[in-house]
Amino acid sequence: MTLFTATTLGKLPLKNHIVMAPLTRSRATGNVPNELMVEYYRQRATAGLIITEGTSPSPNGLGYARIPGIYSAAQIQGWHAVTDAVHQAGGKIFVQLMHCGRVSQAINMPAASEVLAPSAVQLDGEIWTDSAAMQTYSVPREMTEADIAHAIAEYATACKNAIAAGFDGVELHGANGYLIDQFFNTASNQRTDQWGGKIENRIRFAVAVAKAAAAAIGADKIGMRISPYGAFNGTVADAEMDAMYESLIVELNDIGLAYIHVVDHQAMGAPEVSKTLKATLRKTFKGAYIMSGGYDAARANEDLNANRGDLVAFGRPFISNPDLVQKLQNGTALTAYDMSTFYTPGETGYTDY
Repeated sequence: MTLFTATTLGKLPLKNHIVMAPLTRSRATGNVPNELMVEYYRQRATAGLIITEGTSPSPNGLGYARIPGIYSAAQIQGWHAVTDAVHQAGGKIFVQLMHCGRVSQAINMPAASEVLAPSAVQLDGEIWTDSAAMQTYSVPREMTEADIAHAIAEYATACKNAIAAGFDGVELHGANGYLIDQFFNTASNQRTDQWGGKIENRIRFAVAVAKAAAAAIGADKIGMRISPYGAFNGTVADAEMDAMYESLIVELNDIGLAYIHVVDHQAMGAPEVSKTLKATLRKTFKGAYIMSGGYDAARANEDLNANRGDLVAFGRPFISNPDLVQKLQNGTALTAYDMSTFYTPGETGYTDY
């Protein structure tokens, strides 16, 4: 079965075609990776590639309680313990850089940081804070040209920090309604300058971040996650969505990114990502294509053998099955996960499966 055979991601050798998708777990202590996280990732190092939980490139990028960053010396040191453990277990690991933008609450952020977004449009709903329980999302401040330039530079610095921390590469989170996706999406981007409106303007921030990241550590160590037709964090589809992603892929080709990671959350209630758009992205993009969205072993092999993608990402099954690769290969029943422990502190529902 193709899923379990060795492959490569650019020049990086992988022991199978299975990717552990990024999964926010909210276990960092003071936004610093800890020994519990070392054990969590070590347990799952049988995946061909691990992509970490969303990790903030800056204090301004923090949104949820207890998510890690990679902008301080302590965070770099904490992540280095994680990468060492994964490598010693024979795995490969990328860090996902996630700037939350408007998906945030100021209570969850350190002093002197602020909630920023393309436009001052508040996200509907509430977010958990450890000190004040559920709170409405903060109203973001619309980013100035200086803010945008600073954020792009923060991504580049975070990429350098990732290599210093021992990561094999970096995934730029351009999906699920976080900052890069906030520029893509007309629900969160109401700008009329060079960063909003037309397709070429809405993709400009993502392209600038990708260029800065590639200049910092090399394009062969950079991937980007995207979620066409996603409905998470207040995103909405528009009539130009297919054309926008097709334009984005052309730009990413010019930069030479290692992969795109395409999220299809229709299994979780989001609108369907058309097979036509997926096929177009697959055909157009010159790097690797990571498929994601409710896969089991049979469908993963079917899509790999049909050349619809190069790697397959599995998300929630990895939470409750650290030995997921072995279980998929043997056809063993999977352990059910406990959603009530997805984002809670401590080892329960984290390292005790």
